[in-house]
Formats: sequence, structure tokens, C-alpha cells
Amino acid sequence: MKSKKKIKVFDVVNYIVFIILGLVILVPIWKVLIDSLNAVGVYQFRLWPSQFTIDGYRTIIETKLLYKPFLNSVITTLLGTLLGLMLSTLAGYVLAQEELPGRALLAYILLFTMIFSGGMIPEYLVMKKLGLVNSMWLLVFKHGVNVYNFVLMKNFFEGIPASLYEAAKLDGCSPMGIFFKIVLPLSKAALASIGLMFAVTVWNDYSTVKIYITDPNQVNFQYKLRNMIMDGDTPTTAYKVSQSTLFNAGIIAAILPFMALYPFLQKYFVTGVNIGAVKE
Repeated sequence: MKSKKKIKVFDVVNYIVFIILGLVILVPIWKVLIDSLNAVGVYQFRLWPSQFTIDGYRTIIETKLLYKPFLNSVITTLLGTLLGLMLSTLAGYVLAQEELPGRALLAYILLFTMIFSGGMIPEYLVMKKLGLVNSMWLLVFKHGVNVYNFVLMKNFFEGIPASLYEAAKLDGCSPMGIFFKIVLPLSKAALASIGLMFAVTVWNDYSTVKIYITDPNQVNFQYKLRNMIMDGDTPTTAYKVSQSTLFNAGIIAAILPFMALYPFLQKYFVTGVNIGAVKE
């Protein structure tokens, strides 16, 4: 007879805890989604809108004042992600070379910046000296260097079998040739994971724009939406839609790109984080 598998108390508690955590995360998102489709602004939680409408989204799409900030967000997110991926992969590859002189010292210097920073005023002075204040390009360069992602890529590259490197060297491959022909093709999962981290960071950055940018033509989508929601800077609309509906539609519009993108990258994201964070 087959022995019945015993149900462990830890597994039951684990499932219950994660179900509760999932509900804690999903319930507020569901409320915002339903309120964005409800013509009447309400404070109560509803499973379905009482008066269905998409006029809030129509207003967001037809508001020309949001076009430029949205374009700025798309440009800075794409360029910031590409720059971050380039620097992270190159830095991680260099740090993974055991024969590199001063490798340990360089790694300690980089790790030191994860613990201590110069502060807001020195950072502002540096950005001003570089001419990045009041420019949307600040979002691209500010997030391009991320030591945490350097460490992830370093650990991932060190996990690649040494025999692959040795075989490539015997075939006459240069260090950069090994990087482009061997390392990068094997790094799809890691690149997807840190690429998503970079993209979310740049896209959702509000505080940097608040501190460094005053030109309305240089602000991003998040900053413009925040002003629209918190400061009452609502656009004029031909649709009969409540202010609450419009606000919630703006929130959904801000998170929708990554809500649609993440399911396609989830497999690579989870795999990449596990590989980069755990070194055997």
C-alpha cells in the first residue's frame, strides 16, 4: 500500500500567510481598477463598478498635456535600462575575472557605496556640475550605475563553468570575444531580471524629478500624474467623469505597462534573481 503523504503544519501556515499577503497586495489594486471604471466616485470597496465607464481612460488618452511627459518617460526608461544593462554586464564581467589586479579592492570600493553615500547636497552639486539639473537625461545617467546589479551579474558570471572560458581561450577568443560570444548568450535570464529592475526604477522615479527638474517640458509621466492627482491640476474634459474616477484611471495608466510586460518576463525574472543571488 502506498503511504499517504502527511500534511505538514509549516506548509499549511506557509500557504495561509502567502494567500493573506497576496490579498493584501491585490485588494488595493482591484479597488483602484474598479474605481477607475466607476462613473460615480465612492469610498467603499466594490467588487464591480456600479456605473461602468471608460471615460476616465479616454480623458487620460486625450489630454495633450500628458503626451510630452509620457514620451519623456518612455525615452528615459528605454535609454536608462540599456545603459544600466551595459554597465552592469561589463562591470560584472570585469569583477568576475580572478586574475584582474586590484579586483578585491575595486569590489570593496563599490560595496562601500552601497552602505554610505555622500548625501543629497553633494549629489545635487555633482549633477549641477555635470549639467544634468533640469534635464530629463538625469534619469538616464542617475540610475545607470547600480552596485547591487553589478554584484548580481558578477555572481552570475562566476557561476558559468570555467571550462567554457578555457575552451574559448584555446580557440583564440579574446576577453571581449568571450564576453559577446559566450557570456551574453548565456545571460538572458539575468539580463531580463536586472533589466526589469532598471526599467521599473526609472519609470517610477518621482522624487528625482521633484528635486532636480523644474522645467515642465522635462518632467516625466509619474510627476505629471502626481500633480494632476494631488494638486488638483485636473485636465478639462468633455466626458462626465468624477475626479476620483479620473485619478484612479491615471494610477492604472501609470502601472499598466509593467503589469502587461511582467507576465512575459516572470520566468526569466525569477530564474535570473535566483542564479545571481545564490552562488554555489
